[in-house]
Amino acid sequence: MTTTPLSPTTRTKLRREKERAATERTALHEVLLDGMFCHLGVIVDGTPLVLPTAYGVDLDAGDDGTLYLHGSVAARSVVASPDQTICVTITHTDGLVLARSAFHHSVNYRSAVIFGVPRLLTDSDEKLHGLNRIVDHLVPGRSTEVRPPNRKELAKTSVLALSLTEASVKSRSGAANDDEEDLDLPHWTGLIPLRVVAGPPITNPDCNVMVPRHIDSRANNLGAAALI
Repeated sequence: MTTTPLSPTTRTKLRREKERAATERTALHEVLLDGMFCHLGVIVDGTPLVLPTAYGVDLDAGDDGTLYLHGSVAARSVVASPDQTICVTITHTDGLVLARSAFHHSVNYRSAVIFGVPRLLTDSDEKLHGLNRIVDHLVPGRSTEVRPPNRKELAKTSVLALSLTEASVKSRSGAANDDEEDLDLPHWTGLIPLRVVAGPPITNPDCNVMVPRHIDSRANNLGAAALI
């Protein structure tokens, strides 16, 4: 698989704090694989619309990998997207950075911005592949442990495929950067780490099946990893 470099266009080139930009495409992959939800930005009837949604990713699909998004066939965001360039963002908040001055307070984060014109998937096999990627992205292995979508359900669902070619990644890590003249001020400075953790799985009242291994594994991984 051949890959293009990150920030291949003026649209994804960072203009501020360029030192925080990632240059390796693997940084984009890490942000995508560590996340669970994205924000889809699209113009609908002349008005910007930004919606949170789950996503899936296939790093082997296409030259640079593919992001999958889904929605109802009647969803305005899905209907409008294939006719224009959309913007998808993923953000991880890893910590609150507290400085001695209000001005230098910050956030440790990792973020990705992806631009492109998505494809509306019409082939049923490709659509099912995209939906399975979304399900397995949230809970690895889940798509093989449930009933797959039937023809009626597939007909009610639209899946968009967005190339990962045009993307940028930006991040911040580390301690606060106070001004030298503030270093003797009597104010606490430091970092408050943030992470998402999972509680024990709760079985549905109408379910008599033991919690499967892939559910326990996902809950344990969320408890140990900083997936924001």
